[in-house]
Amino acid sequence: MRADRLLSLLLLLQNRGRMTAPELAAEVEVSVRTVYRDIEALGASGVPVCADRGPAGGYRLMDGYRTRLTGLTDAEAGSLFLVGAPGPARDLGLGAVLATAQLKLQAALPAELADRARRVQDRFHLDAPAWFRDADPVPYLAVVAGAVWEQRVLRTHYRRWRGEVHRELHPLGVVLKGGIWYLAARADETVRTYRISRFLAVDTTDDTFERPAGFDLAAYWEESSRRLEAWRYQGVARLRVSPRAQKLLPMQFGAVGTQALETAGPPDEEGWVELELPVESEAVAVCDLLRLGTEAEVLGPAQLREAVVRTVTALSDRYAQSP
Repeated sequence: MRADRLLSLLLLLQNRGRMTAPELAAEVEVSVRTVYRDIEALGASGVPVCADRGPAGGYRLMDGYRTRLTGLTDAEAGSLFLVGAPGPARDLGLGAVLATAQLKLQAALPAELADRARRVQDRFHLDAPAWFRDADPVPYLAVVAGAVWEQRVLRTHYRRWRGEVHRELHPLGVVLKGGIWYLAARADETVRTYRISRFLAVDTTDDTFERPAGFDLAAYWEESSRRLEAWRYQGVARLRVSPRAQKLLPMQFGAVGTQALETAGPPDEEGWVELELPVESEAVAVCDLLRLGTEAEVLGPAQLREAVVRTVTALSDRYAQSP
């Protein structure tokens, strides 16, 4: 809405001082021509906006002028939990709302605290997605989040690794983990976790539901994560790894790689050590361990070592053939 945009421009000038038209346009995500029209509208409404010409020019408020229009709307207040996470806020459709809420808060703070808040914002930034991986497309995230907020039943079409399913869900909360959005929802009296990018269709119904008494999203997610970890690692591989592989383990296997190194045996003359590493299913473990190349040897279990031998032999036979 134009009224919200005019307020945003006013608060930007109040909080940051002189700004050019292109800078204002980038902040409120409109064209420079629209900024010109909005500045004229602010002036016509009695706001003392001064225009300074020249290379160091721009728009500023008359010295000493401050607005007190800093009350938060319901949406702005609700968006504050995403302060410091502008990317997730945009994903949820709250980017503009959050920006306005932050401007209002800065305008309401005493000058010293407002300056400190700006310095913190300039020095700390949260980037949620993991490295070397594009963010999941989440076209239904805003719909899902809206249903969570309004406690409305969702009719969904979901893609699982075992096939597609149609379900009615009671959405209880959304979680951002490593740049991936998840939904905690109840279906058939059981709360399950759904990866939001795997929804093929989502429709919000007019039906509402009651949240389970005492449901705690953070506690559910912590317990769910523990169950996932317990299910994920189905065995333990006994390895002999080189000094170079010891450096690679934390990067390629995360926390379990680090923990395996902490309990490793003493190094031999060449610096190789023996250790035990939790692994997933046999097929996944073979692929994961072969990423270490010749810097690691699988000592056991025998079945896993034989699976690695079969894979390496098949690769050797394939590359022995002329292309």
